[in-house]
Amino acid sequence: MPMTKPKKLRELLSRDGMTVAPGAYDCITATLIDQAGFPAVYMTGAGTSATLGYPDFGLLTMSEMVQNATRINTTIGVPLIADADTGYGNELNVVRTIREYERAGVAAIHMEDQEFPKKCGHLDNKKVIPADAYIAKIRAAADARSDPDFIIIARTDARAVIGFDEAIARANAALEAGADIAFVEAPQTLDEVKAVPELVKGPCLLNVVRRGKTPDIELGDAEAMGYKLAILPTLLFRSVIGLCEQLLSELKETNVFPTPPGDLTAHDAFRRFGADEWDALRDKYSVARAPKAAAE
Repeated sequence: MPMTKPKKLRELLSRDGMTVAPGAYDCITATLIDQAGFPAVYMTGAGTSATLGYPDFGLLTMSEMVQNATRINTTIGVPLIADADTGYGNELNVVRTIREYERAGVAAIHMEDQEFPKKCGHLDNKKVIPADAYIAKIRAAADARSDPDFIIIARTDARAVIGFDEAIARANAALEAGADIAFVEAPQTLDEVKAVPELVKGPCLLNVVRRGKTPDIELGDAEAMGYKLAILPTLLFRSVIGLCEQLLSELKETNVFPTPPGDLTAHDAFRRFGADEWDALRDKYSVARAPKAAAE
């Protein structure tokens, strides 16, 4: 029996070093991350929101997020880690959220302690729920999974609202309640970034967001600090925005088709998404029909 994606991710995280999962928001970006050789893909909630025309303000429903995760998961061979926001309600909603993400084939989700609707962790004016309500939701999430390899990542946004010490306390309490990985969102200094894996009693995730609340840090340095997982949610999302604006501006100013990076032919572009396999399938069945057509 082939190894499941949740089990693949667990094995990755059990090895020495840190797993890096760049952020995807659709099947194009997810496929490119997989083809680039990264061992896991992260489905960014911010990017997913943008594909539907919204900011990362908790405006998407659980079903919309799961639908995107389902599409992405079917296009990649590596494990998918997905944003599950706040779990979309109370403990009952959390149970359904876990079940739906599991059915989608997702290997791991992260769930946070913000009030709903939430905001991007690197924006101002966030609010968090009481610690006991958060821990109850983490316990519900851990109990709801049917696959013991499915990974629950407990995210806390308490640093910006209540303080660093409370964020650490919530992370440790979440691990005790059944979470597998702690995600302390947006530590604000390099000393805090370093302190998280020292103070948290379990594996830690680092959210690498350029020009966010957390100071820039090299991935090698994060690995040396003891982080087990790093996600890069905005790497492709923001880059695509900048590139598209640049090309469109050039086109409008010159009225000449601009030369994009890579400058792929149509065939080369489609090959990234399985054109050769689909051509082979077409040829297989076209050949199979030929003798019968000739006999008739």
